[in-house]
Amino acid sequence: MSDLISIKGGREGLKMRFDDTAEWGSLVEQLERQLAQNQAFFHGARLTLDLGDRTVSEAQLAELLGLMQQHGVVADALSASARESRNAARAAGITARPLPRYPDPPPGVAPAALDSEALLLTRTVRSGQVVRHSGHITLIGDVNPGGELIAGGSVVVWGRLRGFVHAGALGNSEALVCAVELRPTQLRIADQIATAPKGGPRAPEVARIEAGQIVVEPWESYKR
Repeated sequence: MSDLISIKGGREGLKMRFDDTAEWGSLVEQLERQLAQNQAFFHGARLTLDLGDRTVSEAQLAELLGLMQQHGVVADALSASARESRNAARAAGITARPLPRYPDPPPGVAPAALDSEALLLTRTVRSGQVVRHSGHITLIGDVNPGGELIAGGSVVVWGRLRGFVHAGALGNSEALVCAVELRPTQLRIADQIATAPKGGPRAPEVARIEAGQIVVEPWESYKR
């Protein structure tokens, strides 16, 4: 997201990591900007706040939580090294836990690359269910009407995609949506929106942005 705030996704859900050395006002300003710019990704999200070594008061945490609430984001838990930060979380009714130090990234690997790991799922996403991940999503299964996939990266469905899908939800216009049967109720890539292709089931297809709009083509054509 930025140098001050990053998002890490995994099987346990989303974690928002805050730079623990940045000036507080800059951090809040950056959070507000990122939530506003990426409403499609964050609205309805539940996540863990990772404060690192930063110490926050009850008033500062309330400021963060209020800002997130304005954008439809809920903090389920908080991780922090500082006892005062964990006490502030408990006072706000949020689960708090100590934070182990993050290991240094392997040589030649940027920290941001570690935050964009892909999510692999083997299941059916049913109506009312939402899968949200900051990186790529690969689903072996179907997405039923009323189900949602929201990814910061690309989305690949080895099955029928008949629900809502949003790839590149954090602004990545190079993201793709691929499915064996691509029939979503709505398809989004970055800030572009398209409806389901017409006609009956065909071969596996790929959706991408070309010349400022979403185009859908057979997988075989895309590979060429």
